[in-house]
Amino acid sequence: MGLTSALTTALTGLSASETQIDVIGNNLANSQTVGFKSSEAVFATQFLQTLSLGGGPTEDNGGTNPRQIGLGVQVAEIAANHNQGTIEISSSPSDLAIQGDGFFIVEGASGEQLYTRNGIFKLNSSAELVNSTGQRLLGYGVDEQFRLQESELVPMTVPLGTESVAKATENVSFEGTLSPEGEIATQGQIIQSLQLGDAKVPRADGSSVVIESAPLSDQTDITVDTSGVGTLAAGTYKYRVALVDSQGNEAAPSGELSVTVGSGGSVNLGNLPADPNGGDYPTVNVYRTGPNGDEFFQLGSATAGASFSDTGATPLTSNELDTDTLTGNYTYMITYGRAGEPETRPSVMIGPQNIVAGRISLSDFPTPPTPSITDGFPNYNEIKIYRNLSNDQNNFYLVDTVSPGETYTDGKSDAEISDLSIAGNKTLDMDGPQINAGTLLTDVLKRDGVTYEQAFQLGTLSYSGRKGERALGTQEFEITETTTLQDFIDFVEESSGIQTVQVDAQNPIPQSENNLPGQTGTISAGGYIQDGKIQFVSNNGESNALDIDLSAFRIVGLDGDVTTPNLAFGTVQEATGQSAVSDFVVYDSLGVPINVRMSTTLESRTNEQTVYRWFADSSGNESGDGTDIAVGTGLIKFDGNGNFINATNDQIAIAREGTPSVSPLQITVDFGRVSGLATENSTLAATQQDGSGPGVLNSFAIGEDGTIRGVFSNGISRDLGKIQLARFANPAGLEARGLNLYAQGVNTGLPVQGGPGQNGIGSVIGGALELSNTDIGKDLIALVLASTQYRGNSRVITTSQQLLDELLNLRR
Repeated sequence: MGLTSALTTALTGLSASETQIDVIGNNLANSQTVGFKSSEAVFATQFLQTLSLGGGPTEDNGGTNPRQIGLGVQVAEIAANHNQGTIEISSSPSDLAIQGDGFFIVEGASGEQLYTRNGIFKLNSSAELVNSTGQRLLGYGVDEQFRLQESELVPMTVPLGTESVAKATENVSFEGTLSPEGEIATQGQIIQSLQLGDAKVPRADGSSVVIESAPLSDQTDITVDTSGVGTLAAGTYKYRVALVDSQGNEAAPSGELSVTVGSGGSVNLGNLPADPNGGDYPTVNVYRTGPNGDEFFQLGSATAGASFSDTGATPLTSNELDTDTLTGNYTYMITYGRAGEPETRPSVMIGPQNIVAGRISLSDFPTPPTPSITDGFPNYNEIKIYRNLSNDQNNFYLVDTVSPGETYTDGKSDAEISDLSIAGNKTLDMDGPQINAGTLLTDVLKRDGVTYEQAFQLGTLSYSGRKGERALGTQEFEITETTTLQDFIDFVEESSGIQTVQVDAQNPIPQSENNLPGQTGTISAGGYIQDGKIQFVSNNGESNALDIDLSAFRIVGLDGDVTTPNLAFGTVQEATGQSAVSDFVVYDSLGVPINVRMSTTLESRTNEQTVYRWFADSSGNESGDGTDIAVGTGLIKFDGNGNFINATNDQIAIAREGTPSVSPLQITVDFGRVSGLATENSTLAATQQDGSGPGVLNSFAIGEDGTIRGVFSNGISRDLGKIQLARFANPAGLEARGLNLYAQGVNTGLPVQGGPGQNGIGSVIGGALELSNTDIGKDLIALVLASTQYRGNSRVITTSQQLLDELLNLRR
């Protein structure tokens, strides 16, 4: 029995040694395995054979110990060594090492959570971090706004080259010097268009008017008979006659007829001049001097072509003969008129008519159109006649007013009609009825000489002005059948960034001095209609001076044709005021670049401080109710040492309606680094802004807290996720699954999950790996001891075999 038990006891020793050699061999085999945790075989005695229990001490005996024979050894545990392995720097940012307790959580088959210390991870085709055997690394992901979502574990993704991001600008910092020297901004630039007309009012139609020389009042065919009896005193009398039109206007008078009569005589004039045109001049006025006199006064009238008898019974009237005649090249224009109403635009030119010492006849004047209820113009009932001068072909002066259909003979001299000091005399307004705020934009007319054309047409109007010699950007405006001139003025005012709204009651926007001829006082910034001209008043300061050049407006008509309405804006008052301007770019939440213009003007200075006003414009301001590019204004104050004191407003708000980006884009402006020291010229520059345009994910890094931080090509960094770790109360109880993976065991306790550095979990080191914790020297020594143990137990078996052989030999 004893020899047999020795055999079995030695056998357990052999088995235990084999197990220990297996464990050591595994340790040595994985000495280069990343994250490998070595194991150790722990032995325990197996069963015992009790030969005697022994006895306790008595009075006669000191007691005996039990007699027990051990029956071998067993492997009580193969204990995993979860001590920290050496951490080595890696060249890959996706390689991870854990410093301290904890395990990476990876996704096994069917979504099972497995655990590993092997930190070799790489990106698969879906941009997921996976280990060498394809298990996905788990952690907390982010939403589309890069906000961490801590509701569930998801595979960690790093979408290099595909993920894009932008950052909205929140802060802009300025530097520069705003000098207290120079002119204070008390005056804004005023620009004014040419005079514009209203096409609703019809243009006078001069196409039917007949112009010709008035017929000659020729005396050569007049017969003289002095045989009659009358009351004329003896003497020589002179006669002159003049054809008279239906309105009483005379043609040029005839030459003189001298007649000598005796006392009590009479004169009969026969065959008076007749109208060669047959009716336009139905009457002849007869003029005569006194006996032996030289001054002609009207004596009477007779039917053209008939005779006139002067018996002396009819006294001379006070109407002196008008001997004025016209010599020159004359052109006429007519307008429609009505008492108390503005005249229409003038007709086309009538003529020219060349005349020498004569008078000019105008006939067949048109009848003005009768307006309907909706036409919006007066019921004109008269024709006003204008004429140029023989030495001035460009200006037209009022000659007279006639009724439609009449004939008019013009004999007024140039001096008579051009003397504007005479009541009723005036020059022709070539532009006609003036525009007003309610004039439809498609009815606005501009004049080029005597040609009138519509300034606007239906379609899309784009406007590109300049302010302070810098482009404002382009804004668009739809012209419809109901668009008024006021709509247009509001559009240009808003698109030019002219600030009129008093957003700060304590610091209102100052008005401009008004130094226009004939005007005094102040005028508010904005758009106006003045004497039929469009007028824009800029905010004070040179940097706010608005300019609208010849190509500032462009219209794409409904038919696709492109026109450029030239309103001939010119400067009528220059802007004054020390100024500085800075143009810079900001970004909205989608990364769209937006141009912003910051201008500053010297508003006031006292013994204690210097005050500048800033104006901010942005063509990217997309408000729902207009095209206003003004996005902010406020005051900047400096003390007597030139130090920045404060700004009454430090916010710019850019509306982004109509785009999916966050609206409004609110930006804080910082003038803290701007100086108020005296310099020759003020300067301002935007030196820093924290927004950026779209960028692509270029690289990433993993922090100690497990946060995966992506770095984009535009310099922005964003969180892409956060790695979660797990620790166990008894990590030695984990069930090894191979491939450096462990599963939760029955004796591990529940996993304690958290981020690196939380709940007793170690930290993560990116770009590093934890090496195997195998102690090769120790294991080699243990291997020698295990082999020695194995040989020793094999010797026990050999000795037991020899003893059994001797026992079997006893029968011999």
